[in-house]
Amino acid sequence: MTDMPAEAIAEVMQGHGQSPGVVLRSLVIGLTAFLTVVDLFATQAILPSLTRHYGVTPGAMGFAVNASTIGMAVAGLVVGSFSPHIDRRTGILASLLLLAIPTSLLAIAPNLVVFTALRIMQGICMASAFTLTLAYLGEQCSTMDAGDAFAAYITGNVASNLIGRLISATVAESLGLATNFYFFALLNLAGALLVYFTITRVQPMHSVGSAQSPLSAMRAHWREPALRAAFGLGFCILFAFIGTFTYVNFVLVRAPLSLGMMGVGFVYFVFLPSVATTLLAGKSVAIFGMRPTLWGGLAIAALGLPLMLASHLADVLAGMVLVGVGTFFAQACATSFVGQAARTNRGVASGTYLACYFFGGLVGSAALGQLFDHFGWPACVAGVGAALAAGGLLTAWLYQRD
Repeated sequence: MTDMPAEAIAEVMQGHGQSPGVVLRSLVIGLTAFLTVVDLFATQAILPSLTRHYGVTPGAMGFAVNASTIGMAVAGLVVGSFSPHIDRRTGILASLLLLAIPTSLLAIAPNLVVFTALRIMQGICMASAFTLTLAYLGEQCSTMDAGDAFAAYITGNVASNLIGRLISATVAESLGLATNFYFFALLNLAGALLVYFTITRVQPMHSVGSAQSPLSAMRAHWREPALRAAFGLGFCILFAFIGTFTYVNFVLVRAPLSLGMMGVGFVYFVFLPSVATTLLAGKSVAIFGMRPTLWGGLAIAALGLPLMLASHLADVLAGMVLVGVGTFFAQACATSFVGQAARTNRGVASGTYLACYFFGGLVGSAALGQLFDHFGWPACVAGVGAALAAGGLLTAWLYQRD
């Protein structure tokens, strides 16, 4: 891929060309997503080790690790609001270069407060790149290509959950916690290099609504019932995902499962089916419609919850597979919906959606962490189920104007 001229790869990113070009475009989009958010959830694979390292409770460490969602919520909103004035290529490139700084500093964080602050800084950088890339795809891809492009981007996100956790568990156990964070800083720089060679300098597309102030545009989006429901749905999706895949780590290392760090890392092959199924989201929406497809994804996730209460590893893993497949599938659909339902100021709409999405992760981390600390894993799973049910209700409001 690196032997291709920059112009050719840029054309692929913009969705032109025949079938081989479409495949390569999807690979480039997916790899960009992978390198953008690989830091987000990789640290969850080493949560028990970090908890011992800092001498804190699972709930406190879970909140610190997921504090990146604070930065992502804030940056998604701010960057999305001002995205009409931000050159896509420059913004994404700068975000990924800056991301390497807090990532490397995590290796020497002296206490939980500093660790939390650095995770917030990581979130700001990741969300800036994420928001601008979604706006770029929404602007540069045709309506026909948009569903597949967004699905490819979310699939890269899914892959980062699997491969990032495997890398983190392997490097941390073999070379230590500090080396783990230095390695991820190199991945951040690799992401910047990929963007440098694959995205051309394209000015944001100004639509009829671009004369609006960011605040006015945001208010207009919130007044749309369908977009408002989509924002709430994003909140519920990451709330459920965070609750499941943060605190299940502590279940996996305790009796009767009693897995080691490497074992926990390999457990995250449960995301492998999600890599394949998420790519089908765009086609499923085209065949069945947005709302039935979303309900299907949320239902699949809900089916996994009872299995995660079992005492046998195979049952727990099956539950994790279902939750992963369902939540990522729903996330791909919801992201695509926002990108298409927002007729104007798509950057503001994407930023608002991501802010709600990541705020849901923050609330889920805090609220479900308290449930886990005080009432145990069954209460945490019940909280996840409530979030999925709320998401199902919000899905009923998703429709697009003609």
